[in-house]
Amino acid sequence: MIKNYFKTAWRSLWKHPKTTVINLVGLTVGIVAAVLITLWVQNELSYDRYHKDAGNIYRIKTILKLSPQQTWIWETSSHNLGEFAQKQLPQITQVARVSTAYGGLLLDYNNKQLKEKHCAYVDEQWFNMFHYDFVEGNEAAFNKDPYSLILTESTAKKYFGRGEAIGRVIRIDTINYKVQAVLKDNPTNSSFQFDVLLPNAARTATAKAKKNDLSWGNYNYQTYLKLKPGSNTEKLGKALTTIQRTNQQKSSASFSLIKLTDLHFEDDLQSSELQHGNHKMVNVFGILAVLLMITACINYVNLTTARASVRAKEVSVRKIVGADRSQLFGQFMAESFIITGLALMAAIVVIQFSMPAFNSITDKHFTRPLANSITWIILCSTLFACTALNGIYPAVMLSSFQPMSVFRGKSMLNIKDTGLRKVLVVTQFAISVMLIVATMVIYLQMSYLRNTDLGYNKSHIFTFELPWKAMSSDNKKNITLLAAVRNDLQQQTAIAQVTQASNNIVEMKGGNSGGFDWDGRDPKFDPPFCVMSADVDFNSMMHLKLKEGHWFGKADQHNVILNETAVQAIGLRKPYIGQRFKNRDDSGMVVGVVKDFHYLSLHEKIGAVLIDCHPDYQACFYIQTRAGNTPGAVAAVKRIWQKYVTTDPFEFSFIDDKYNGLYRADERISVLITIFAGIAIMVSALGLLGLAAFAAEQRIKEIGIRKVLGASVKNIVSLLSADFVKMVVIASVLAFPVAWWAMNKWLQDFAYRIEITWWVFIAAGMAALIIALATISIEAIKAAASNPVKSLRSE
Repeated sequence: MIKNYFKTAWRSLWKHPKTTVINLVGLTVGIVAAVLITLWVQNELSYDRYHKDAGNIYRIKTILKLSPQQTWIWETSSHNLGEFAQKQLPQITQVARVSTAYGGLLLDYNNKQLKEKHCAYVDEQWFNMFHYDFVEGNEAAFNKDPYSLILTESTAKKYFGRGEAIGRVIRIDTINYKVQAVLKDNPTNSSFQFDVLLPNAARTATAKAKKNDLSWGNYNYQTYLKLKPGSNTEKLGKALTTIQRTNQQKSSASFSLIKLTDLHFEDDLQSSELQHGNHKMVNVFGILAVLLMITACINYVNLTTARASVRAKEVSVRKIVGADRSQLFGQFMAESFIITGLALMAAIVVIQFSMPAFNSITDKHFTRPLANSITWIILCSTLFACTALNGIYPAVMLSSFQPMSVFRGKSMLNIKDTGLRKVLVVTQFAISVMLIVATMVIYLQMSYLRNTDLGYNKSHIFTFELPWKAMSSDNKKNITLLAAVRNDLQQQTAIAQVTQASNNIVEMKGGNSGGFDWDGRDPKFDPPFCVMSADVDFNSMMHLKLKEGHWFGKADQHNVILNETAVQAIGLRKPYIGQRFKNRDDSGMVVGVVKDFHYLSLHEKIGAVLIDCHPDYQACFYIQTRAGNTPGAVAAVKRIWQKYVTTDPFEFSFIDDKYNGLYRADERISVLITIFAGIAIMVSALGLLGLAAFAAEQRIKEIGIRKVLGASVKNIVSLLSADFVKMVVIASVLAFPVAWWAMNKWLQDFAYRIEITWWVFIAAGMAALIIALATISIEAIKAAASNPVKSLRSE
């Protein structure tokens, strides 16, 4: 019987190739989109869960109360804390620590020097607590020798090709390290994306380094604890606080614990060396996957019911020869299974070929999705869910036809649940309109981010920073070195201007508090400042807008310039210029106030900025190139770099690129939403095409009579379009408030954002209406152009 169901179903699909192809395309595209999104969502939600006992592993979280106005939260703690805690707290069964190599390490193999950015020092327990797959070697030799290192598989191939890596020697700084093991590349759902691992003993090899490392005030380590099941983490946090404060008398630090599986969505840290996700966007895309799948299934249902008139007599004949309703139901479910199965097979091929582009957009590395059991769980779930969603309603509706009514010529298409199909179309277009609004709002916000006035010049300017290795502990020597580098730079014809600062203006970090004083300050008031040191020529290049006073002159080494927010935050008395201001050990005065400028992304509010003019801190060089000669300027700077720096390769960044890089995640979201909005619109249009075909079939005789009576093609198109226009308008009205709410929630992530104006909704509704009318016109014009004699012949 089942075999017969599938045989009959296959014949029916083959008999109507046009409808079958449209169904296949709609379902395939919907499944591809939904499966890709689900893969990404599943990957985000599965971070670090592959480690054994992941649910019992926690990281110590440090909360530093610097002042009543400022609290810092760090992912790092002191080296000693974990060790002392394990001895004193029986709930802790294991401790492992990692310290990232800030800025990366320069690896030298056979005079081939490469900068590896993702490097870390780990202790002996690291590989006991966390799961790694070893390709070569193991952790035993690594833990015994402080001058060992472990590489990931792709990193090892970069240096040694396909040759064996074990025993090879790589030089870092002045020390030789032996490769003791090679790991499989880190999974995409791991927070620990380290390509090079070294023993922690390597960084504490000297007595001075070890003494510094063992200081209770040195917060260099991410400390992970494995706890006994059921341990009270809140009490443990308080116990850790007691241990720290017992050993560091003046410590203001307190501690809490965060579960390993929650690290990926941690969003309250001052800064982090790990990868983090956005839980809000995971929820958004999870909902989007469901909506796209529903849209694709609605499309199939509408197209199936659109040709119900063709199948009414087929169903009636089957009933007369003995088929009961369950058998007819089974046949239509078999059709649904076949079409969904074919769409799924096509989707698998598309997924495989589209994976490189998907990886590029999402910044993921799904290399072999079809080898992943999760992918097949998603695909199989999709197959059965789509089969049910696609098949049940058409099967119930078609198997309910009464044979005698059909053979008497009564139309079985004028059935009471026509309203449900209209609801489905309204649902489709409501989803499409919401996505059109989302696409427009995201585009407008991204355009605002790209084009907003940052408050400084970033045209044709790149920066580079001398590494700390090239600097000296003697400030006078540093000043001499910086002056020599600057003098050489100024001799280059490709360079228009040179200036210096303590850091890149796009990388300024807020948070310095304590040591500042001014007239009228409450002794308990210690607000945080973002501090930057800049030279006397800085503003002639960067064009910060002075509101009051002047930029630094040669006599202003001890003076400061504040931004508007700083002046307001500290309640500085008027007149601002000339007010006493103590900057740590420097007593000077305020010589200028600049308008607020964006040194952070527009996700964050501008904070209080303090600019000083200490020449020994200004190791970041700003280079403005002459128009059309940027390559020449970069080459010239590289030659000068190699003259003064022999330990590190030359690295530089353009300010505009650095700024645009702050929004890479937002750009990815914009691209994804645009693509999926296009998919939803396309699938919705196919669904509307099905309903238009249904309406044309249902009213074919009416259309014939109207044509005989003189109706034009335009009249017929208007007749068939009226109901659909109403549905699109209703869909838009329903979609607008939901879209407004959702996009306002998204915009709340930006401190500086656009306002959603009424024309966005009008434009989205008009776009949906134009797409709908264009789709409906295909069937309407075909019906209007048909010969009325054929439709009226039976009368």
